[in-house]
Amino acid sequence: MIELVGVSKTYEKGTSVVRALDEVSLDIADGSFVAIQGPSGSGKSTMMNIVGLLDRPDRGTYRLDGTDVGTLSPDGLAEVRNARIGFVFQSFHLLPKTTALENVELPLVYSDRADISGLGMEALRLVGLEDRAGHTPAELSGGQQQRVAIARALVNAPDLILADEPTGNLDSDSSGEIMAIFEELHELGKSVLLITHDPGIAGVAKRRVQIVDGRVVSDDSGGQ
Repeated sequence: MIELVGVSKTYEKGTSVVRALDEVSLDIADGSFVAIQGPSGSGKSTMMNIVGLLDRPDRGTYRLDGTDVGTLSPDGLAEVRNARIGFVFQSFHLLPKTTALENVELPLVYSDRADISGLGMEALRLVGLEDRAGHTPAELSGGQQQRVAIARALVNAPDLILADEPTGNLDSDSSGEIMAIFEELHELGKSVLLITHDPGIAGVAKRRVQIVDGRVVSDDSGGQ
């Protein structure tokens, strides 16, 4: 599903050049549950941005299901991103004055589906929050807010879920609940790519890839 070949990305920081990714090559099969683990500044979030079509590499090739995404226009990238990729972030990114259901339904504004009725509630049901559909984020716990964010990521039925430090703002009990949801999604056939600095969270995944200073330094269960 995901094929990175010699992918590099650099940023200018003052008078210095930071190499966020340095000749990274990685294959991730469809239906995998993979954790990209590393310390702050290791390049793992840069990798997620490239995999999620939010950024382009300076060098190297990224193929998604065999398509070289470097050949796609900005509109083409946006179309693939909306249809095939769901994002979950550490800070939830929910609109504060809208209900849980309205937050979940936001991606449907850009959907080309003929019928979108009921999809928001179905996504909330998948994360066990249909009874909180009318509540605003301020009326929900941190764990519930993240579950709403996961439902929003699921509403367009993407093939791939990208989660960047999804438990970073949660207590241990809520973190366990969120990781259980990702395990369930994997069992339902979704591909899950999890970015984390926490070895305990990474341990839930079926494959763990360690990245340090922009390079893959270990891959404990390749081929998934």
